[in-house]
Amino acid sequence: MVLTSKTSASCPPALGSVNVSRVAETLVVNEIYLSLQGESTFAGLPCVFVRLTGCNLRCSYCDTAYAFTEGKRRSLDEIRAEVHRLAEPFSRPDRAHFPPVVNAGDASAQHKLPLVELTGGEPLLQPNAARLMRTLADDCFTVLVETSGAHDISKLDPRVRRIMDLKCPSSGEVERNRWANISQLRATDEVKFVIGTREDYEWAKATILEHRLDPVCPILFSWVAPLSESQRDKALKPVPKGLHPISRKDLVEAMVADRVPARFQLQMHKFIWPSDERGV
Repeated sequence: MVLTSKTSASCPPALGSVNVSRVAETLVVNEIYLSLQGESTFAGLPCVFVRLTGCNLRCSYCDTAYAFTEGKRRSLDEIRAEVHRLAEPFSRPDRAHFPPVVNAGDASAQHKLPLVELTGGEPLLQPNAARLMRTLADDCFTVLVETSGAHDISKLDPRVRRIMDLKCPSSGEVERNRWANISQLRATDEVKFVIGTREDYEWAKATILEHRLDPVCPILFSWVAPLSESQRDKALKPVPKGLHPISRKDLVEAMVADRVPARFQLQMHKFIWPSDERGV
């Protein structure tokens, strides 16, 4: 199946857009599936996930360690065709009366469903991920990318909505934050802090203030959910000594008491399916 880019006045291509079908390029893919977006300001909306293989971080709480090495090399055309196959039911004539949705965090924009998200692993480790995201944006998809914050986000197509982590101390990877990314953030991006200890919480608050993040884009606080036995990977970093765990309830109550300008989020998919189930 070979697809050509379809553009319209509502989603014009970026300058230098490339027809993927003409370029023999590949990505190593762990899985592609349709589910609900479980996090971010888009939580609860249908989304096609493209999970890429490989990550150069080993965060203590990582729940997708299987994506470190498992995957298959696939052409960009093949990946794009699979995204369109999964999205096709949403464009059938009997569903044409459903209008595009408006994101609560960006009332000026409408988004056709499903969304498409590149995740990992770390999707920005593979250079051709940027090419795929650009082409999917040309196809009028709302494209999201979840990234660790350890890689340069400035080279991505401006239509891509970047959900960027800032790694807190309990991750074991706080030194890997690429602080230069903060100056590249736009209103359509989102910054996520994954918080498992009281020290993480204080660090996140201080980082928001120091870098004046709250006027820039939405800020997300996620609580570190305990890993199941099957999710624990020996390659993960240990939580640094001397840190003090924080419960989900205590985190929420602290946010309210301190008037933190952030959105507390649950990983919605983990409340619907088993926390270690893949493809959801």
